[in-house]
This record gives sequence, structure tokens and C-alpha cells, in this order.
Amino acid sequence: LDITASAERRETMAHVIKKTAENVFIPLTVGGGIRGVEDARKVFSVGADKVSVNTAAIKRPDVVNEIADEFGSQACVVAIDAKRRYLREESALKKAEEEGKFIVDTAEGKCWFECSIYGGREFTGTDAIKWAMEVEARGAGEILLTSMDRDGTKDGYDIELTRAVCENVRIPVIASGGCGSPAHMIEVFERTDASAALAASIFHYREYTVRDVKLHLKEHNIPVRL
Repeated sequence: LDITASAERRETMAHVIKKTAENVFIPLTVGGGIRGVEDARKVFSVGADKVSVNTAAIKRPDVVNEIADEFGSQACVVAIDAKRRYLREESALKKAEEEGKFIVDTAEGKCWFECSIYGGREFTGTDAIKWAMEVEARGAGEILLTSMDRDGTKDGYDIELTRAVCENVRIPVIASGGCGSPAHMIEVFERTDASAALAASIFHYREYTVRDVKLHLKEHNIPVRL
């Protein structure tokens, strides 16, 4: 994911995709700067298996339909970067209800989840759970769900966000944001219906290897390929 490509109005870096595709033998998803079918076609031509869209999809939702129609749902991932918006006061709760927000009762209180774009730089007013339901209806084959509250914290995934999205869509959901240990992955798989869990920091800083994590998951009876 090139998270600043949309904000900086850049195209996705084709040379990086090509070099990566030549050296990895697992499905490769590319995101950042994908604004429509032609951008998607370019990254597929240099080796991507799937494309991920966020900013472009929220700004023009038909992008999801167009990419799914042209390349198939299996190739269309929608990234959702969501942040909690707490409803601490009765007036805020009433307003959210009137606006039709999907309200979740969390351990910290009632909230809804707002979508952000441009790599978290701008918030949209779009309800993340309702948006997940819409992109599924438009043909997306997968959702990459990132908690902006947990991202980079290593405090674990946002279980309530992940559960709420998983309970309202039928397509695979990848939980993202907050993984600090294999225990966090075990938790998100045991407490939600997430199909996969994304981690970055624990691998970047060599705290764990991919095999370490897989072995932990297997020990807890979570299906995984070793």
C-alpha cells in the first residue's frame, strides 16, 4: 500500500510492483493511487493480482462497480480506514440516530465508526459499517479494515469494529491496525469472523517471523498453512 499516493496525486509506483511480483510467489495486492479501471489495468499488467481502493471509492463509489465488472470481484479489494466517534452526550447520540449511523455499543461507550481517506488525513462523515455493506453490494470481493485508533499502537486489533463489519457482510474481511504479538491475531480470530489478520511492525522490526506467528496460530487450532 502506497498510502500517500492519493494525497500526493501520484500514480502507483509500477517499477516497485513489477520488481515485487518477480520475487514473491503469493497473491499480491496493490493499493494507493488507484483511481479507476485504467489505473487498475496498469498495475495488473506489471504483476498485481488484486487492487485495493479507498479514497477513489468514497469519492466516486461507482469505481468499485467498474473495477469488479472489468476484472472480477476477486480482484477488487476495498480498504476502509475507520475511526471511533464516541457518543458521550444524549444530543450526540440522538443526532447520530437521526443520521442513520450504525451505532455500536463498545466497552468504552456507544460510538459509530467514520471512514477516513488520503491515508487518514481527511475524514468523510461516511459510516464505515454501512460503507462496508455498500461496497459488498457493489461487487467488492474483500475488505481491508483498518482501525485508525489502533494502527501503530501494538495494543491489539479493534475487536468491536472488526466484529461489527464481519457480522454485516459475507465477503472476507482482513483485520488491520494494532497487532503487537501473535496473541493479538489469536484474539481477533477467536472473537470475530475475520478471514485474515494483517500485521506490519512486528515483522518490520524482526520481533517475530511469519513462521513464528503461524506456529502460534496452529497451536491454538487456528487453520493456517505452514
